[in-house]
Amino acid sequence: MIPKVMIVLGSGSDMAVAEKSMNIFEKLEIPYSLKIASAHRTPNLVREIVRQGTDAGIEVFIGIAGLAAHLPGAIAAYTPRPVIGVPVDVKTNGIDALESCVQMPYPSPIATVGIDRGDNGAILAAQFMAIHDEEIRQKVINLRKEYKKKVFESNKAVDEFEDKKYLVKDFMNVDNIKIEKDELIDIDSSLINKDADVAIIVGRHSDLITAKKVSVTLDRLKISYNMKVVCPIRSNSKFKSYIKEVENSKIFIGISSNSSQVTGALVGLTDRPVIGVPCENENGNDYMLTTVNMPPGVPVATVGINNGRNAAVLAGEILSIKDTNIIEILTKLKDKKINL
Repeated sequence: MIPKVMIVLGSGSDMAVAEKSMNIFEKLEIPYSLKIASAHRTPNLVREIVRQGTDAGIEVFIGIAGLAAHLPGAIAAYTPRPVIGVPVDVKTNGIDALESCVQMPYPSPIATVGIDRGDNGAILAAQFMAIHDEEIRQKVINLRKEYKKKVFESNKAVDEFEDKKYLVKDFMNVDNIKIEKDELIDIDSSLINKDADVAIIVGRHSDLITAKKVSVTLDRLKISYNMKVVCPIRSNSKFKSYIKEVENSKIFIGISSNSSQVTGALVGLTDRPVIGVPCENENGNDYMLTTVNMPPGVPVATVGINNGRNAAVLAGEILSIKDTNIIEILTKLKDKKINL
């Protein structure tokens, strides 16, 4: 059996985080491989398992590492396949590993998830493959339903607070609340390409500079897309209505500064992979942490701050799993044979 995913650990001490990934793949019945290779201590081993794994048919790589977590980047150097980075908390609360994974140079994006979130790394890998495999997609959808169910069931813990005098437990029982459908508004669909592969959602007009980098790179990769500036906080109904219009998109790219609500809203509305591009606002503050550190079940494939070009390359890598034409372009791009 040829596995679809290869998990590479920088050290055997990262096994607990890897087990979170393995548990997801076991649940989704997706075959995977597990290897231990260090980007610094065994660089040639990393090169060979990635090259040979790619040639054998590996569709997605997951690099799990702590400290100066260069392993995911080392993996990306040897494959046109998408690479997911899972930073591990060893020192400085894992921030050193997170920065090492996410702040990659163009054209070598790492789809970074939250610190120690091996489960989200595996779910993201499944979402990448689900674009090309409807059976995997249905398994991902069912898994998301399980996470949703856990939230509802967590309300039962309220009954355990016996010493809270003013806690009104019988007010608005969650099990009896009727969840109404969203009130959608009419959207002018005349300019929307219903068959586009990618939807770019921009939170603020000031973030359009980064969005332009995404669109230009997608154009050169010959990948179709729609783009819209709409904020889920200031225009909630419009946001949900627009996402409904572009629901056939295979990949969503959320671009936002401030509280990075665009990507958070997107993962609640689609089972497709969401790529997050955190931006700096007018005060110079960046919002990488509020983009990448998502709870279990709803990963955001985060790239570097303002790095719209890497978001587009990552989209290309995901789509190229079954598209040899895009692989050819990406390979030339990474080998510096062309310049996009």
